[in-house]
Order: sequence, then C-alpha cells, then structure tokens
Amino acid sequence: MEQKHPLPPFTLETAKQKIQLAEDAWNSQNPEKVAMAYSIDSEWRNRSQFINGREEIRQFLTGKWDQELDYKLKKEYWAHSDNRIAVRFEYEYHTPEGQWYRAYGNENWEFDENGLMKKRYASINDLAIEEKDRKL
Repeated sequence: MEQKHPLPPFTLETAKQKIQLAEDAWNSQNPEKVAMAYSIDSEWRNRSQFINGREEIRQFLTGKWDQELDYKLKKEYWAHSDNRIAVRFEYEYHTPEGQWYRAYGNENWEFDENGLMKKRYASINDLAIEEKDRKL
C-alpha cells in the first residue's frame, strides 16, 4: 500500500514535518512529485477551481508553473487535529510578461490513513508587487 510519512494521527511535530515536506515539494515545481502526495481520488478547491484526482492535479500544476515563474513558497503551521492540518502560506512569482505577484492564503488539508492528502481547500489572494518588494 502506498504511504506518505508521517502518517496520521498527527502530533505537533509530525504536522510541522508534513508541512515542511509539502513546502519542499511545491518549491521543486515538479508536478509529478507533488501529485504523488495526494490520494488517487483527492479533491481540491484552489481559488474558484475544483480539481479531482492525481491526473487533474498534475495537469493543473503543469499549467500553474508554466505561468508562475521563479515560484517561491513558504508555508506555516496554523493548527492540526488527528488527520487534518491547517496552514497559512505566501508565495511569490512572476508572469511570463514580467509582472510580480505575492499570493497569500490558507489551506485546510485532510489525510487518509496512509498519509496521502485526500482533501485540499485553498483560499488565495494575489497582490501585484514590484520586483524590488519581493520578500522570498
């Protein structure tokens, strides 16, 4: 059976480990690697998009990182329970046209017994910034 450690139920320490692993994977900008952290039937809400399953996740991430260049993400622990973790995050990127953005938001994650994320609900706001105002 496919597993992604650490497994629930989460402690504060293992929740923070899971968050760091997610941050590292997303910063790799590798859709295949990132998608493997999600269950086959994972459900996402990303802004106003609804994404279902690993293949849609791969497709979404491929398109995302084609448009969000020099992407850099930072996630921070917010809260956790047995199989759920809440994070706040910010990331920066620029478009192919050169406009920089900082995106802020919150994510609610729910994991299956094998440590794969089965639900990801992301609320995200984008702010246009000047390159000189980058923090990450």
